[in-house]
Amino acid sequence: MVRVMDVLFLKDFKLKTIIGLYPWERKAPQPIMIDLEIGLYDHKAGLSDDIADTIDYGKVANRIKEFATANDFHLVEALGEHIADIVRNEFGAPWVRITLRKLAILRGVKELGIIIERGSRL
Repeated sequence: MVRVMDVLFLKDFKLKTIIGLYPWERKAPQPIMIDLEIGLYDHKAGLSDDIADTIDYGKVANRIKEFATANDFHLVEALGEHIADIVRNEFGAPWVRITLRKLAILRGVKELGIIIERGSRL
């Protein structure tokens, strides 16, 4: 049997949270940008046109926003790891890739961040 994977994605998902090591980073929430890819092993939703056969990306976005605004982090790695856990454990995704970017934190650097991939793509 050939396994197929569909990938849902949210691109340029912007939210604010306290994140960073330095005191000036921890004074107020700062914008971060997230690209999120969520793998699904079957393509039932494409055949059924039923939200029950997929992961509701609106609920995923709301959960991540709720989590990120209620918590603060020193490292982008920690926030990314928590987001991966939420998507996999609460929404049942077998695979997730998160690109998390802090914006204009270092002089001359537009974005910095991390890419975290968890689970089995196929």
